[in-house]
Amino acid sequence: MAFELHPRLAADGIHIGNLPLCTLLLNNDARFPWCILVPRLDGLRDLHEVPHAHRDALFDEIEHVCVALQAISRPDKMNVAALGNMVPQLHIHLIARHTTDVAWPAPVWSVPGATPYPDPAPLISALKTRLHLA
Repeated sequence: MAFELHPRLAADGIHIGNLPLCTLLLNNDARFPWCILVPRLDGLRDLHEVPHAHRDALFDEIEHVCVALQAISRPDKMNVAALGNMVPQLHIHLIARHTTDVAWPAPVWSVPGATPYPDPAPLISALKTRLHLA
């Protein structure tokens, strides 16, 4: 069975590119610099289900995207989460948090009403450059 991105992730995210293991999305909410990594492995729901052979690659990709987000947005804190309560496909949220953001210090999910990017191209370009994506 070929990998398919969950429809909700596809609807809420802007495709940035593919890393060796994961599809990289930008969550379409300009209030928070927020990427989502989706391992292209079928049937995964939870982090502990990632096969041993792919765990190092997954954590390397988490690190690389976090470092890129840190360099671009200079956050006060990086949040990394794999909740999956609403979307059953394993995906990892990488969120650059600032003490001045609308949700601080609560989780980003505590403030409803995403604000779509008027133009996500500059952030996507910066991420692609830092991550060496074409």
